[in-house]
Amino acid sequence: MSENDTVHLLKECDAGTKMAVSTINGALEKVNDSGLKELLTESRSHHEDLGGEIHELLKEHNASEKDPPTMAKGMSWMKTNVKAAMDESDAAIADLVTDGCNMGVKSLHKYLNQYSDADDTSKNICRKLSAIEEELCEELRSYL
Repeated sequence: MSENDTVHLLKECDAGTKMAVSTINGALEKVNDSGLKELLTESRSHHEDLGGEIHELLKEHNASEKDPPTMAKGMSWMKTNVKAAMDESDAAIADLVTDGCNMGVKSLHKYLNQYSDADDTSKNICRKLSAIEEELCEELRSYL
């Protein structure tokens, strides 16, 4: 186990939960369907809860939090707003969030491989975050 890999993996998961919450918040502003709103609100809650766990683990390791890269947040905001302006349907919002979930899962698995010496707790947090993303992606299919 490597303390360095553990902290790096936790920081990437922290940035991932923050990015997901930010994306979901942006999507919720544009959603009309009550079922889709409920799904996104529930997923946001799961991300926030896991983010809280991650923050506690980072504190235990005397490590700071990590925000998503400004460029990634900006691109996500722009993509959401441009696509929503062109197509204001709930299907378009579901499509955008699905893309975000897929990017998140891909990144999380990359980080699991990159920081393979992280402790089991951190790896399990990363897998849990990936599972939350995969579940949301699957549940969004009925809105596409």
